[in-house]
Order: sequence, then structure tokens, then C-alpha cells
Amino acid sequence: MADPWLSIVGLGEDGLSGLSDASRSALAQAEVIFGGPRHLDLVAAGERGRAWPVPFDIAPVLALRGRRVAVLASGDPFWFGAGSSLAAHLAQGEWRAYPVAGTVSLACARLGWKIEEVSALALHAAGFGGLHRALHRGARLVVTLRDGEAPATLAAWLVAQGFGAVGMHVLERLGGPHERVRFARADRFSLEDIAAPVAVALDAVDLPQGSGLPKTPGLSEDRFAHDGQITKSPVRALTLAALAPRPGELLWDIGGGSGSVSVEWCLAGGRAITIEPRADRIANIRANIETFGLSRQMEAVEGRAPDALADLASPDAVFIGGGGSMALYDWLWSHLPEGTRIVANGVTLETEALLAGLQSRHGGSLLRIELSRAEPLGSMRGWSAARPVVQWSVTR
Repeated sequence: MADPWLSIVGLGEDGLSGLSDASRSALAQAEVIFGGPRHLDLVAAGERGRAWPVPFDIAPVLALRGRRVAVLASGDPFWFGAGSSLAAHLAQGEWRAYPVAGTVSLACARLGWKIEEVSALALHAAGFGGLHRALHRGARLVVTLRDGEAPATLAAWLVAQGFGAVGMHVLERLGGPHERVRFARADRFSLEDIAAPVAVALDAVDLPQGSGLPKTPGLSEDRFAHDGQITKSPVRALTLAALAPRPGELLWDIGGGSGSVSVEWCLAGGRAITIEPRADRIANIRANIETFGLSRQMEAVEGRAPDALADLASPDAVFIGGGGSMALYDWLWSHLPEGTRIVANGVTLETEALLAGLQSRHGGSLLRIELSRAEPLGSMRGWSAARPVVQWSVTR
């Protein structure tokens, strides 16, 4: 087998001195070296160096297939790095990787944390909403950030979300001669002159009991942006149980309203496309995507089903929140692959009749959900009944 033409070299802040003999040999033999300007300077790439295009694109590397090429990446190239982007377009024998200790390993080594008990998030190109899923009392996280101003912005966000007691270890230029580690609580953050590259290790040991999102479905409605068109918490919990989300699976949420079902599907590890015809509700859905940090998992599509469904990726499950119509179900039954799970909720007599007829025709199960809440009744209390919901669940 021929030697790989591409070397993917992990690089730390200590530059060439921190590399193995194999990594230095790969760089010495390279005709062209790709990397960020800082990385190219660290290895003295000189005329062989080519800075990554902006926006980032691996096409210039692939165009040199067959020549001796090296790519520089921070730490482990396969942790939110260029390594996975390149490997997806190459055969196994075309490349060889030379990782060094990355941000997470270095941070845990400095703080004495167990790597296996730490969550890691790359927030240098994303909002902070993803922290909602990971922050709870006792949690430890390592997050990468965009620049030296970002830790203060993160501290302000933590305080605004009720996480002011989180401890922040600010880790500057890890692994290099100018490395620095400082600490501040989020609600007392006053660190200045923070140098990039920077990461922050978050220690949530002092958060109060009950902090963070629960792991079960049925989040309170007040956590979502909505106009009243939202699947209520207990019904949403039963709906998610019927949809049975699994990591990586795709949901079509038809008539999404606020997108609350899609959000909780994604929090369980799935992906979702939320289809909604009203522009104002699309705005709420997008606000919820931002709030929960789901931009990589969830998409809002403005349109009316079934017309808006034709060009979408095939789903593993479909939720119809407003009951739908016979034309929609006929389209779904003729276009969805076998094995697709379908769950539909309805509250009107007409929708109940429609779902009952569909269950008679296609099988599956019908569930009538009747819920009541205790509310004041004069000087005492009484039960206030919500509208019954009929739920049809079936596998195509």
C-alpha cells in the first residue's frame, strides 16, 4: 500500500517542540502545509504555508490529492477539528493523523479533573444555549470560546440564566510558554486582558438543587417562546413517549406551533425539521432553537404540509400536532418509508373522527388523554378539566 499523501498534524501552543518525531517528519516532507496563520507561524511553514480560506473550505486540500500535503489542527484534529471534515472525503489509506493533547485533556490535566466525568462543548462558533443541556449541580464542562472577550460574555449569560454560582477556570494559551489559568465565579467575574486561544472550565458544584433541565420530557411551557399554540407539558411528555426518540433520528414536526415537541426530541439526541405555515410562529420556533442551542439539530421550515414536505430528508418519525387532514395522511402514507413512526394529536370532534377512521384503516393505537388540574373554587378547590386530546400512534 502506498504511503498516505495527506498528514493531519495536531499542534499545540508549544509548536514544533511539542511534536513527536513522526509529526515533525511529516511536516518536513510536506510540499504544502495548510493551517491558520497562527499555526503556520508556529511551525515556520514559510513559502510552503497556505492559510485556510474564509469561510473555511477543504476544497484546496482535496485539489492537491496525490502530492505531499500536511494540514495543521489544534490539539486532536478529530475533536471539532479539520480531521473529521477531511476524512469524510477520503479513503482510509489516503491520510494519517498525528494528534497531540487537545484542550479537554490539557484542561483536565491542569485542574485534576477526571476526563471521563467532564462534558465538552465547542462554543467558539456557536451560541451558549447548548449549555442548558449540560449544566446542573455538580457538572463539570470544558468549553472552547471565540476570543478573549468571550469569557466575560459567557459569565454575563450564566448570571442571566440563573447560573451565577458556576465557577469559571479561564484557561489561556494552554500548552504553550504563555499559558495562564485564572479563576472567578460567574457572578463575580472581573478578569481582564484574556488572551486567545482560550477555553473555560465550568464547575457547577455550587449550583442550587434543581438547577438545569430535567432529563425527562414535558418541560414547562414558560421555558418556550410561544403564542399559546403549544403542546402542553403533560401531553408533550406522552407525545414524546409515543414518538420514542433515539439519538440521530430525524423528526418531521408538522404544524409545529412553538416547536416544543421538536425541541424535546432534539434534547433527547435527535434531529428535527419543524414545518409551520405562519411566519410569526416560525419566529418563535427559531427563538427556541437559539435558546436551547439546537442550531445543528433543528431547522424551521415555513410552509404548509404536504407541499412543504416534498424536498425534505426522509424522517424516522412524524408528529402532526393539529390533527391534520385526510389529504395529508394520504400523502404521508404514500411517501413515507416503511418503519416510519407517526403520532398525531387532535382536540376537535372532527379530528377525533378522522383519527378514529385512520386507526380503523391502518391500525396502530388510539389514546384519549383527559387531564384535570386542581384550581381555586371559591374558598376551596376543584378540578378544572382541559380539553381531551386524542392521540393516534402507528408505524407505517
